[in-house]
Amino acid sequence: MAGRVGIKDVARHAGVSVGTVSNVINRPETVTEETRLRVQSVIDRLGYVRSESARQLRAGRSRIISLLVLDMGNPFFVDVARGAERAAREAGIGVMVCNSGQNPAEEAEYLSLFAEHRVRGVLLTPADATGRNIDAFRRHRIPFVLVDRVAEGTTECSVSVDDVAGGLLAVRHLVDTGHRSLAYVSGPPQLNQVKDRREGALLALSQAGLPPEALRELPTDRLDVAAGRDAGARLLGLAHRPTAVFCANDLLALGVLQALYAAGVKVPQDMALVGYDDIEFAAASAVPLTSVRQPAVTMGALATELLLEETEAGAGGHTHRRVVLQPELVVRGSSLVAR
Repeated sequence: MAGRVGIKDVARHAGVSVGTVSNVINRPETVTEETRLRVQSVIDRLGYVRSESARQLRAGRSRIISLLVLDMGNPFFVDVARGAERAAREAGIGVMVCNSGQNPAEEAEYLSLFAEHRVRGVLLTPADATGRNIDAFRRHRIPFVLVDRVAEGTTECSVSVDDVAGGLLAVRHLVDTGHRSLAYVSGPPQLNQVKDRREGALLALSQAGLPPEALRELPTDRLDVAAGRDAGARLLGLAHRPTAVFCANDLLALGVLQALYAAGVKVPQDMALVGYDDIEFAAASAVPLTSVRQPAVTMGALATELLLEETEAGAGGHTHRRVVLQPELVVRGSSLVAR
């Protein structure tokens, strides 16, 4: 048959009512074996697939949650998605993964789409620092949990990592190995994660008795390898090069490493390097990368559990929680030479 096969087509070919087809699909025990087999034969022959979304809308209960992240090109968010998918699958729920590309306008479009399709709930890593997109989405009364972001100024659940502590770990390590002139390749300055990691870096300098000027910031528009290579080129152009670099994520660090390698700058002998996230590629890079590890899979799983707990309990039976996980410094070859 041309076009999409509907339940009316099945009923016509089987010589039964639409209600009988519905009973065969949803309540087979209410029809005779002969009728069930005849209808099922037509379903198989025509290739009929019931509209699960329509059924869920009629029941007022979706079995899909959405995960909207900043960049699915970043293995960190792939791990978050793996954790979310694992927890959702155990509950019989599907996950729709979407990518805002760090773009607030695209984030707003996706949130509108989620509301239109009445998803069960949303896991969100916000791209819009103003909070306007969240405020607009809240009107739809669809539960959501913030992921990799503390729910500041909101009452919703969140699962995040203490990024101030992470920045502190990274720069304290560099200071402890003798570095006194450092750079921070920071990514888009409006992102809370970027700001918190910078705050931790400055705290480490203060604790070591070093001035804030010991950390030179090199912001980038994005958090990817290409932006890291560009930052590396700018780093090489500085009149007084720092001896160590802390990057806001591992993709930036890998880009910086490429730029330094191309220019003949040795890591860590000429310049030490520390990343953030501890993605799989960190340990496998040409110079194994020291990185601040975030428990990404755990973060995705916990956020999903909180979201499903809220959707099961309803607005009155759920207590919102802010879960803050602790980062861990993983030291490798990119920062091991003491000065």
